[in-house]
Amino acid sequence: MRVFIAGAKGQLGHALQETLGHHEVIAYDQDELDITQLEATRKVLEQVRPQVVLNAAAYTKVDQAESEPEMAFRINALGARNLALTTASQKIPLLQISTDYVFDGKALRPYHEFDRPHPLSVYGMSKLAGEDTVRALNPRHFIVRTAWLYHTVGNNFPKTICALADQPEIRVVNDQYGSPTYAPHLAQALSRLMETDAFGTYHIAGSGGTSWFEFTRTLFTLCGFATKIKAVSKAEFPRPAPRPAHAVLTTLQDPHMVLPPWEQGLQEFVRQRFKFDG
Repeated sequence: MRVFIAGAKGQLGHALQETLGHHEVIAYDQDELDITQLEATRKVLEQVRPQVVLNAAAYTKVDQAESEPEMAFRINALGARNLALTTASQKIPLLQISTDYVFDGKALRPYHEFDRPHPLSVYGMSKLAGEDTVRALNPRHFIVRTAWLYHTVGNNFPKTICALADQPEIRVVNDQYGSPTYAPHLAQALSRLMETDAFGTYHIAGSGGTSWFEFTRTLFTLCGFATKIKAVSKAEFPRPAPRPAHAVLTTLQDPHMVLPPWEQGLQEFVRQRFKFDG
C-alpha cells in the first residue's frame, strides 16, 4: 500500500515511518509541503497518488495558541480541510489525528467516542474544527483522538521531566488526569486501522488513566532516579491555556484498537531511551 504521511518529523510521524516499513511510505514535513496551501497540497497528492493519507501534522503549542489563534486554526483546521478536499476528490481515505483537548474534562469519567466535545482552549477548538471539516468533506475518514503523546524523539513531557532529575526536588501536578500514549504503540494501531474500511471516530490512547504526578513517579522509579517528587495542584502552575482536568480516553468502537496499559508504554520508552543513550 502506498501511504502518504503529513508531519513526517513529529513524534508520530517518526513512529509511523518506523512501523509502516512494509508499505511504500512517502513522508513530507512542513518544509516539503505546507498543507495550509490547497493548490500545493493537491499537486503533491496528485503526483504521489497514495492509497491512504495520514495527517500527523499539527500545531501543538497549546499555550502559544492562545495568543496566535489564526496560526493554530490555519494548520489544525485549514490544513485538515485541504487534505480532506484533496483526498475526497481522489476517493482515498484520510486518517486525521485529533486530541483529548476537544473535551472540557468535567465528566470525571473516561470519555468515549460518542461524548459531546467542548474544548476549553484555542488549541482544542482548532483541533475540533479540523475534525468537523474532515467529517464534512471526506466520508472515507478515520478521526483518531489520542492523548499525552510521547516518544524517544522530539519534545515531550517525560524527556523534559527526566532532564530535571538532577534536582533534589521537583513539583508535579497531581490534579490533571489523562491517558499517556507511547507513539510507537499508537502507530501500530493506526497501521491496523488504515487497512480497514471501518471509517469513523476512534479514541486510541494508552489504556487506563493517571495524573502527571503518578506518571512522573512511575517514570522515575523505572529510571532509578532518587529525586523527591512533590504533588501540587495545577493552580500552582498557571498557564495561558486551560487544560481539561480529567480527560482520560476510552473506546466503544473496536477492541482490536485498544492500546497496552500506559505503564507498558512507559516501560518501553525507558528501555529505548537508555538503549539510545548507551
